[in-house]
Amino acid sequence: MIDVFPFAGYPVAVMGLGRSGLSAARALKQSGAEVWAWDDNEDRRAVAREAGVPLIDLHAADLAELTTLVLSPGIPHTHPAPHPVAARAKAAGCEIICDIELLARSQRDCAYIGVTGTNGKSTTTALIGHMLEMAGREVEVGGNFGIPVLELEALGPDGAYVLEMSSYQLELTFSITFDVAVLLNVTPDHLDRHGGMAGYVAAKRGIFNRQTAPRTAVIGVDDDVCRSIHDDLVAAGDQVIIPISSGHEVAGGVYVSDGWLTDDTDGKGVRAMPMAGLRTLPGTHNWQNAAAAYAVGKAVGVSPPVVTACMRSYPGLPHRQELVAIVDGVRFVNDSKATNFEAARRALACYETVYWIAGGRAKEDGLDGVDAYAPRIVHAFLIGEAAEAFAAALDGLVPVTVAETLEVAVERAHAMAQDAARPDPVVLLAPACASFDQFPDFEHRGRVFRDLVDDLPGTRIDPDDLEPDGLPQ
Repeated sequence: MIDVFPFAGYPVAVMGLGRSGLSAARALKQSGAEVWAWDDNEDRRAVAREAGVPLIDLHAADLAELTTLVLSPGIPHTHPAPHPVAARAKAAGCEIICDIELLARSQRDCAYIGVTGTNGKSTTTALIGHMLEMAGREVEVGGNFGIPVLELEALGPDGAYVLEMSSYQLELTFSITFDVAVLLNVTPDHLDRHGGMAGYVAAKRGIFNRQTAPRTAVIGVDDDVCRSIHDDLVAAGDQVIIPISSGHEVAGGVYVSDGWLTDDTDGKGVRAMPMAGLRTLPGTHNWQNAAAAYAVGKAVGVSPPVVTACMRSYPGLPHRQELVAIVDGVRFVNDSKATNFEAARRALACYETVYWIAGGRAKEDGLDGVDAYAPRIVHAFLIGEAAEAFAAALDGLVPVTVAETLEVAVERAHAMAQDAARPDPVVLLAPACASFDQFPDFEHRGRVFRDLVDDLPGTRIDPDDLEPDGLPQ
């Protein structure tokens, strides 16, 4: 666990005791800080109490004694209304930070690589980490997914933290200047938490704060928001800039064109590798992730042949277009991480014959634009709170079954995909919704899907029995 030595001997409040908050409280306690920890959920307080974390009700405590509140990024501190503890901390003149800021103040000599974007950031972060590890670099990977950052290993001056950064975390992290910062894409998401699109864009753009050359900005140019940010950065001329694209040539950048990952950072347009047949990086959205990882590798001095070899050996992430099994010729794909339609549509675009499982707690965009993917969807099986609204949105476009639960959806999708005898059928869990109506998080939803597929009768092929191109060994 990281030694958070700058806070030794000081009282520090921690509000929110989920994975990152509990980790922060434990790290602070072990580092000699006086910890005031609280969560509004009694079950989480009980877990913290078992871990020996001191609990103080921050709704009633005198926060004037504090200088720092470590706030779980999931707890609002501005919009739509600040949590009462956050409001009390601001009124007391207390700084509000997250656990990544604790890491930044404690690990000062190493390099930092940050990845953000509305979609694709987890895959890109993991791919960069895999690449650097396989290249023999000292690297730790965490942030918005995986291991809480204060449970990573401490690194020396030759090490690098590769951090997935959510918009919430970027708002509460002030001390990191990223050596390489990646912004993949920006589409509307979490708008209630940022007071609208302008606030959301400002949070994402913060990943480039304080960068000067030779620090590098890697930025997607496939959407209007990111193109505008790219143009602003170019005009300012502060850092090295590498534009990336998943579908068209970009001068001086890394892009995929005609199915080839191409490196034009030296102005030579060198074809680095074909993107077809990479089972763990399917679809054009993953072409953007691959272009970003390649650009980061170039920026930190990993040779292009090593980068491309690492992409071929990349194992993929759970719940991100994860092939669970092939049962009686039907592929079951777990994309539970697709918590908005922007992410779900990227999965839908990868397959021609889809039995789509969607639904949960809907986000702002609903199913806007779903008509473009209707020809790929044989049938939709809808679950959770959004089922009726999604059924209305799909009316006249695709046949629909309101299955209500994931168990019923998997069972009926399996039966229909077998009976229809269409070529290359895929049962795709891409909910386009948050999970919180029926599951505590998208990981649990994905694990339940896996378990349900494992219980299906029939002849199965597991992913370990497939070649990287997705064909049986």
